[in-house]
Amino acid sequence: MDLSQFSLEGKVALITGGSRGIGEATAIAFARAGADVAVTSRKLPDLERVADSVRNEGRRALAVATHVGRMDQLQPLVDEVVAELGTIDILVNNAGTNFFSPAIEMEERAWDAVFNLDLKGLFFLSQAAARVMKEKGGGNIINISSVSGLKVQVPTAHYSIAKAGVIMATKCMALEWADFGIRVNCIAPGAIETKLYGAIFELAPEDQQAKQKEQAARRIPMQRVGEPREIADAALFLAANAASYMTGQTFAVDGGSLLS
Repeated sequence: MDLSQFSLEGKVALITGGSRGIGEATAIAFARAGADVAVTSRKLPDLERVADSVRNEGRRALAVATHVGRMDQLQPLVDEVVAELGTIDILVNNAGTNFFSPAIEMEERAWDAVFNLDLKGLFFLSQAAARVMKEKGGGNIINISSVSGLKVQVPTAHYSIAKAGVIMATKCMALEWADFGIRVNCIAPGAIETKLYGAIFELAPEDQQAKQKEQAARRIPMQRVGEPREIADAALFLAANAASYMTGQTFAVDGGSLLS
């Protein structure tokens, strides 16, 4: 095996939701593979901490505070990354949010908050980055969906619908943009040790949270919750030349949870 096929040397990556969890792990993994990395989320201090970690790996880093759910902030984000780092070779659409609500009680503002960030922002940021990639002859987009987009989860119907939309958006972009040398793939994480996953158990009484979390892990065939780095490793594979003949695909990284 030629391990150089996993190198990102000379590449520039933009990662949304880059201040913690999967985004942070992906930023560090990409930097270790040789990429310069721009990270974005809403809180600049958290982003600067991740940017410092990228610099500690010997790579250039840029932290940009952006709300990906606000369309007027997307083009300025892309423009700043190109101005500071020269281009965008890789986009990782990781930013996302969720709210717990039965479908029959769903409020429009909760629906819009999830769809604007998880799907609409993802599409239009991809569009802006793809225009840069088209001009330079190619690029790579990696969308973070969820197993919730493949299997109904309640009480988060809006989240499941949005994440299913991410999977279809991946296919549509991959087909249309293949002529431009742009590959588009998707990762569907299962239970991963992140703030978003932990919020599920905060709904339970405090003295029951640990037990419920342990029970949830036992229902996963691999008997554990995944780590952010395990999603980052999958993203690294998709971003590298090792996956050069793959586009339009969705990879479940879920410890086998979709099997049960």
